[in-house]
Amino acid sequence: MSLKDIKHIILVLSGKGGVGKSSVTTQLALTLALRGHNVGVLDVDLTGPSIPRFFGIEKAKVTQAPGGWRPVAVHDSQDNDYQENLKKIGSLRCMSLGFLLASRNDAVVWRGPKKTAMVRQFLSDVHWGALDYLLIDTPPGTSDEHISLVETLIRDTLPSQLAGAVVVTTPQAISISDVRKELNFCKKTGVKILGVVENMAGFVCPHCAECTNIFSKGGGEIMAKEFQVKFLGSVPIDPAFVELIEEGTVPSYPSGTVLNGRDMSTTASGKVRPNEDRASLVEKYTRCSLRPVFEDMVHDLLQEINLQA
Repeated sequence: MSLKDIKHIILVLSGKGGVGKSSVTTQLALTLALRGHNVGVLDVDLTGPSIPRFFGIEKAKVTQAPGGWRPVAVHDSQDNDYQENLKKIGSLRCMSLGFLLASRNDAVVWRGPKKTAMVRQFLSDVHWGALDYLLIDTPPGTSDEHISLVETLIRDTLPSQLAGAVVVTTPQAISISDVRKELNFCKKTGVKILGVVENMAGFVCPHCAECTNIFSKGGGEIMAKEFQVKFLGSVPIDPAFVELIEEGTVPSYPSGTVLNGRDMSTTASGKVRPNEDRASLVEKYTRCSLRPVFEDMVHDLLQEINLQA
């Protein structure tokens, strides 16, 4: 079984589309890798696979292996020259239906049974090897893919392997209403809720450095308290992160950019390294204002996982 050498499996869920599950999944994966963990990302959003685009590997193709597939490498394990207290960056691998399509514009028009079969094949036929964490990016809702995913994981993994779910919402009431259904889905299926992330909670202006709460803020935290689960934090919209994903641009910020009490201005982030524009995604991400936000989030997330051990 391809999941036997994976220590912890984390689902990233939401009851509503467009809340940024893939963005959260990507940044959780990069942050875990920066901590030295070997990480895999499985994209089971079959009709809208976006993980290849987030990691800048859309043109990659999976390779066949005896009895299955080898995931696509984002980067291999390497020395960490960007954080003095951490000596290693862990490897990062991805698997997505996007790698199997002839064109990124191809529509996936499948009925439920075929989606279910594909999810089960991803869980059984991808040769991940030894991983510390496998993050599973899911489609919105509580449909066939979710039921098949949870049933297969509960059946084919040890209880210690399925760490639980991170649930993503945005601050608006309509999003929170839909995400409440996802929390109830977790409770009904026996999946532990590791915490709630409130995404798009503010906008970091690339010119004046001010963070404005354009979609309100705090609804995710209130919902987490209502369900008595951990609130992992709020994530603002950062145009520099969007440019990093879309264009590969190294994030930079004007003087005075402060996020969660940290000075993120370019002058405070250290000198620009030679050929930094040709650095890997994980290295460029160390200069992003959202990295400290996800550092705190991952710290709390790992504490929640360790409490179960």
